[in-house]
Amino acid sequence: MARLPREASQSGVYHVMLRGVNRQDIFENDKDYLKFLYLMQREAFPKDEDGGPMPPNLVIYAYCLMPNHVHLLVKEQSNGISDPIKSITISYAHYFNVKYDRVGHMFQDRFRSETVNDIEYFTTLIRYIHQNPVASALVSEVKDYQWSSWREFDKRLRCYVPVCNTNAVLEKYSFDALEEMVNDPLPKTLRVLDIDRKNNGSLDDNEVRDFIQLVCHIETISDVQQLPRNRRNEVLKMVLEYGASIRQLSRVTGVSRGVISKL
Repeated sequence: MARLPREASQSGVYHVMLRGVNRQDIFENDKDYLKFLYLMQREAFPKDEDGGPMPPNLVIYAYCLMPNHVHLLVKEQSNGISDPIKSITISYAHYFNVKYDRVGHMFQDRFRSETVNDIEYFTTLIRYIHQNPVASALVSEVKDYQWSSWREFDKRLRCYVPVCNTNAVLEKYSFDALEEMVNDPLPKTLRVLDIDRKNNGSLDDNEVRDFIQLVCHIETISDVQQLPRNRRNEVLKMVLEYGASIRQLSRVTGVSRGVISKL
């Protein structure tokens, strides 16, 4: 069966996840993490033959390198998103296989991505990506993890390899506001593009509620019924794409199944 085309982002912004094949570790030591960062830097801040700066192949807003997977919040440039991501993964796989005398694929299938078309979800992902090591119990605080982009935002910490366009993010939030957000834990039931999320995995009602409140920014779930029709339909479509069933979405929001089915 042919692969479905990757959904295009209206904003050009994507949340990308790379996972080790069979969920195996893709980083064995500090040098491996640094190698991956240098490959990211090559795409974010490319140079010509004389060492002069060139336009970016990929704008990176945030990242987290976990032992067996990677989260990236990026914006595509004129060459699209696939080419720079492939450049990073192919180069890293070659490096890793040579270093550790292994053969075969390094990453699970093609990289996974989801579109980011509004500032609310962008904000949720900034929090989610930086909180990944805390949620996985690798560290107790966001600032303690050395392989995430938080070290680029917090100038009190040592940044090993700069790859992010931090100015673009800090134009949207002050550092104090950003620090408060990333240290405010997201609900454990909230799942975005997650390493453990199966394509056919079902959601429970709490996950649907969290998505509506945090991603769609609807404070009270019953308010969905009172939204203007275009906004209501936009919210319902987002939740359906997230993975809720028609029956479940009707149960949680109170919107009739007939209305939802037409979407």
